[in-house]
Amino acid sequence: MNSIHAATDSNHKSSEDKLAWIYLVNLVFYLIPLFINDKPAWEIVVALLTLIPFIYCYFWAYRSPKDKAIYPIAAMIALGVAITPINTGSLSLFTFAGFYIGFYYPIKNAFISLLGFIALLTALTFLLDINHYYFITYGGLLIAGVGLFGIAERKRVETKCREQKSKAEISQLATMLERERIARDLHDIMGHNLSSISLKAELAEKLLDKNHIEQAKEQLIELNTIARESLNQVRETVSGYKHKGLASSVMSLCQTLRDKGLSVSLEGDIPQLVPELETHVILSLTELCNNILRHSQADHCSLIFDESKDEISISIKDNGQVTAIVEGNGLKGIRERLKAFQGQLDYKLDQQSQFTIKLPPQTL
Repeated sequence: MNSIHAATDSNHKSSEDKLAWIYLVNLVFYLIPLFINDKPAWEIVVALLTLIPFIYCYFWAYRSPKDKAIYPIAAMIALGVAITPINTGSLSLFTFAGFYIGFYYPIKNAFISLLGFIALLTALTFLLDINHYYFITYGGLLIAGVGLFGIAERKRVETKCREQKSKAEISQLATMLERERIARDLHDIMGHNLSSISLKAELAEKLLDKNHIEQAKEQLIELNTIARESLNQVRETVSGYKHKGLASSVMSLCQTLRDKGLSVSLEGDIPQLVPELETHVILSLTELCNNILRHSQADHCSLIFDESKDEISISIKDNGQVTAIVEGNGLKGIRERLKAFQGQLDYKLDQQSQFTIKLPPQTL
């Protein structure tokens, strides 16, 4: 807490500053004794002039960091002591100091300071022959009450600081998660497409070396198509993950697998999912198909859709030669996607590799 208004943002600072001026209305209790008693003009002038350095110290304390607040507080107390022989309304000045002590320091320190204040009032009472019942009793209770108000104000500011810190941390965490999500989505989308572009370019180069111009042109045309589709997918992902739907995306994935020399079969009915979940399922299936092309050396793949009252499952099976699975960013990304919808990813290696996405029915 750097100052009394450290917890406020730019929209609240002006209102807090206005309140700081409003609080000075309590100085009316400082002025009352000057005019209800018959005092010489010079005493009134001195008492009024004392308000100038006091108000300066008041705002000095208002804007001070905690470790420096002792200086303006001590200055306010000194001004109160100095003016007491002329004006016992100095109690009003002491209450401002009491407020800042309660605001800036722990309860234990504030309590010790209160005892110090009572000792100070007692000393002034006997030294200046003041009505002790008024100056000690009323003054001590008033300073204690205002000190408690300072403690309450500190709690309020600390709570606001924690809330703002919490909001900042949540905002920062949300930003980090969003970046990770975008990175994961781009990896899932571009991993497969970039592999295809690389293969097409390599094949076109070999065809050109053998002077197979027409076949090389076909590969380059397909490469251009894949590049354009990749660009569109990236744009759609960044702008809100728009897509053509799960059914259309599954057909596109099947065609991509066939283009790579795999036979593909579909079993079951493609389920209807809410758009956000559908997007994550599409990206997950894209990653799984990409893994088949990169790692399995399969020549057949099956996509199996099954929906019951208890569960939705989407399985991808292939007859590749994978004997062990090491989870990388792709599979970890799929797990993170599905976890947000209480879904999960299972896999098993037998005579065939099988990855299964399982979703609860309540995600529909």
